This record gives sequence, C-alpha cells and structure tokens, in this order.
Amino acid sequence: MIELLLVGIGTGNPDHLTLQAIKALNTADIVLIPRKGDSKADLADLRRAICAEVLTNPATRIAEFDLPVRDSANPDYQAGVDAWHDAIAHVWKDTILAEIGPHGRVALLVWGDPSLYDSTLRIAGRIAGDLAVSVRVIPGITSLQALTAAHAIPINEIGAPFAVTTGRRLRDEGWPAGIDTVAVMLDGECSFRTVPPAGVTIWWGAYVGMADAITLSGPLAETAPRIVATRAEARARHGWIMDIYILRRA
Repeated sequence: MIELLLVGIGTGNPDHLTLQAIKALNTADIVLIPRKGDSKADLADLRRAICAEVLTNPATRIAEFDLPVRDSANPDYQAGVDAWHDAIAHVWKDTILAEIGPHGRVALLVWGDPSLYDSTLRIAGRIAGDLAVSVRVIPGITSLQALTAAHAIPINEIGAPFAVTTGRRLRDEGWPAGIDTVAVMLDGECSFRTVPPAGVTIWWGAYVGMADAITLSGPLAETAPRIVATRAEARARHGWIMDIYILRRA
C-alpha cells in the first residue's frame, strides 16, 4: 500500500512547520515536489529549502515532477478544474510508481492546510482507483491564520459569524447574506473593487508569513487602489503571488 502524507507547511516559512509535520516528513520514503515552470521557480525552491532544513533521515529522498497547467480558458470552470485534477493525479501516480513502486510512504508539502481551499485531498482520492492508498493529513497554518496574525486582528467580532469565500464568488454573487465579515481567497482579479466601499474596511496581505510579506489595511475606498498597484508590482517582481484579504462592514 502507498501511504500519502499530506503535510501542511503554512506559507513556506520553515518556522510554520509543526513538530508533527517534521516527524512525519522524516518517516517518508520520498517527498514529492512539483515544478511549476521558471516563472514560479520560487515555489519549488521554498519546498526544497524546507526539506533541506528539516529532513534528517538520510533514507528520505526528494522526487520532483512537472505540474500540469490548468486550462484557464475553458469556459466551464468546474470541468476545467476536474480535468486539471485528473492530470495531476496521473502525474502523481506515474512518479510514485517510478520512484518506489506500489508500496511505501510518500509526503507532499501542502501550502497552508489541506482542509481549506486546497484540492490535494481531492487529487489523492483520484489515484485510489489505480493504487492501494491510505491518506494521513498533518495540519498546518492556514493563510487565513497568517493574515490575522500579521494584522493582529481576530477574524470575527464577538458572537458574530464570518464567511470564507473566493474572489470569483464575491464578484459574481456579491457579499454573502447575513454576515458582516468576509475572508476572500483565490482572487486574481481584485474582486474587492466590486464591493460598495462605504463603511467597509479591508485587511490585505501577500506572501504573509514569509520574508517578503506585504500587508495593507484601511477603509476600502482609500486602500483598494493601493492594493491593486502593490499587488501588480509584487506579482511582476516575483512571477507569482499568493494573497488573501478580509472585508468587514461597520
């Protein structure tokens, strides 16, 4: 049987790994590291740096693979994501079989935590039909935790609910009903610009928890243009960006 260890690594800062995560990584036969092309080489480099810092078991090896690219032009968003996940699962399976065969322990380093807006668990389920697989999750720090820590704020007000959603849903469906606080992830379009800004405060962060962390906050009307400009500059400089924000209505 293949045992998959899905290890939450926070934002890529080695200090974000729990002791449980470090122990788990050192029990693996291989650690899979995806390559996302030259423009996102930093992402693989961060995973390599984590392994170099925390791996002490000489029997644990690194195995790298090229991550398939999602067809973002597909008008059917769900179908495009499903096809992408199928392609990733196929590459996982081929890499695992080539490296260790159908038996062993394989670790994958997951940004943030596998429980929150991450598809690693869904992809793992796709290879179960071809291999005997068990899955163990080692939780990590989510980008939402890193954001609230960076701004030193709580996510909710006393006794009040909050919602976690995506930029696409905020843009298409508007502010979720019945709540005053919204955390928004996976937003490449700066969808906060579609929100009526009166009385709204935003707390935004990119690369939160990392050495290059950027944070901005303030009234949405004043802060939105600064975020758009800062985000564009940072993305051009790094070739990629991971950002998240919280919106709260007075």
